[in-house]
Amino acid sequence: MRYALYYCPDKKEQLTDLGSQWLGRDAFTNTPVTQPDVDGISKSEFWEYTETPRRYGFHGTLKPPFRAADGVSMDHVHEAVQTFARQTTPFELDGLSPNRLGKFLALTPTQPSTALDALARRTITELDGLRAPLSEADIARRRKADLTPEQDAYMLKWGYPYVFEFFRFHLTLSGKLSDKTALAAMQRAALTHFAPVLGQPVRINQIALFIEDEDGGPFRVADTFRFEGASQ
Repeated sequence: MRYALYYCPDKKEQLTDLGSQWLGRDAFTNTPVTQPDVDGISKSEFWEYTETPRRYGFHGTLKPPFRAADGVSMDHVHEAVQTFARQTTPFELDGLSPNRLGKFLALTPTQPSTALDALARRTITELDGLRAPLSEADIARRRKADLTPEQDAYMLKWGYPYVFEFFRFHLTLSGKLSDKTALAAMQRAALTHFAPVLGQPVRINQIALFIEDEDGGPFRVADTFRFEGASQ
């Protein structure tokens, strides 16, 4: 079993419905969802292009998948994340838009957010006691990505290389696409599909505990924790 701490909108929000439809799976119910028709891309191609993010569910990563440290039970994880949420103040992003990040597509904030960066930093550092150290196989796999010395050091200390100044919040919409034409078509489709919510304020008011029940399986929402901190 692996855990992950993600942002995801509430299951009743329109953004959740649109994200689940796009990926073809609802991470709250762990059930398939009919994907939209996309101009210029066949159903089979669209299914293939969204295969990787479909497994993880519609989300924005705060603390990436990890195995629990020795002696840390699911109850311990639940209690730690609940305490964290009680001490965290909700905030808003100005909006989201579909953008290319290298070879994949994602919804990203339209404006930088210091509150979001601070939330990601706290999630990585304050909840790191839940995480087991990376295995040698995990370290070798991560190093295939040509990490910088700083990223390698972060990976060894925090279990993930893309933290702190390398963090970029995103809700993934595709796997890596080498075909630039397909990537452009996916971006056009995302602009249409997510049009009802693009540019609208996004309330960051909860953290979600996702669980992968077995290696290679889908991640599902196990619980969500509302932020209860008071605004200054």
